[in-house]
Amino acid sequence: MARRNRHSEHDNPDRWLISYADFVTLLFAFFVVMYSISSVNEEKYKNFSDSLSIAFTNQPNSPPPPGIEINQQGQMPKALVDRRTARLGEQQRKIQDRMKNLANGLGTVMLPLINQGLVNINLTKRGVELDIRASSLFKTGDAVLQPSYLEVLREVSQVLSKEELPVEVQGHTDDIPIMTVQFPSNWELSSARASSVARMLIDNGVATRRLSVVGLASNQPLVPNNSPENRSKNRRVSITIVSPNVELAQ
Repeated sequence: MARRNRHSEHDNPDRWLISYADFVTLLFAFFVVMYSISSVNEEKYKNFSDSLSIAFTNQPNSPPPPGIEINQQGQMPKALVDRRTARLGEQQRKIQDRMKNLANGLGTVMLPLINQGLVNINLTKRGVELDIRASSLFKTGDAVLQPSYLEVLREVSQVLSKEELPVEVQGHTDDIPIMTVQFPSNWELSSARASSVARMLIDNGVATRRLSVVGLASNQPLVPNNSPENRSKNRRVSITIVSPNVELAQ
């Protein structure tokens, strides 16, 4: 067989230019990307700055959006403020009337106990507070409701069942410690008494989702625990019908 001649390959001295051109192209693309990232859209930046200025200082650096009028001091026109104030005032008046009617309804059904000095009804910022002396509901050191006043409490339940407001039931004691097998301290006694009243409300139509029960022992006395009469006032169960918040009622 004839030997095949081997052709020698000639090296191209300019091949490095191809690699160099690729490198320059990549480097150019890199700087283009970096420049595009670093450049800022001044219009968007200005809009963002103005929005922050309006939100935090109520003093815009540019004209407000259409439909929103701002005076030279960066405030809403007085007419808009007056309308909003009037609307909130009307809502507050309606809430106050609602709570007054509720307090009057409770006062009617609990009039016998009120006349005996066993019940106090107060209208506060939190709502209608109904304080019932424990001596009219429970025996000493006990948390079982006595039958003598159950009918009055059932009438209270009927009044509350017609509302949708939250109801807080709190148990309170005086400062004399109790230590029994059933109630190791006043915490357990006050909690059990509040729970007994809450169960009675539930059994007579008050929705469970509206109720919360708290035992406060002797930590929130109405008067100083310095006499038997004052201690009797502090031993109580408080039923608070919580007033709706004006802002949430909008």
